[in-house]
Amino acid sequence: MANPKKQIPLRLSQKLYEEISAWAEDDFRSINGQIEYLLTECVRQRKKTGKYMPDHVAEKQNPER
Repeated sequence: MANPKKQIPLRLSQKLYEEISAWAEDDFRSINGQIEYLLTECVRQRKKTGKYMPDHVAEKQNPER
């Protein structure tokens, strides 16, 4: 029997929802599929580098470093 996907409740701000929705449309994915894709990529990056986010993203969030 296949592993069923875990269902979780998720609350997003309206702005974030709209941004993910537009991105999903650009990538021809459902919103749920886009969120799953983004989370999968983040986990893959974390396993690869041991960091929570790529350096270029961290630098944009904390430019004083």
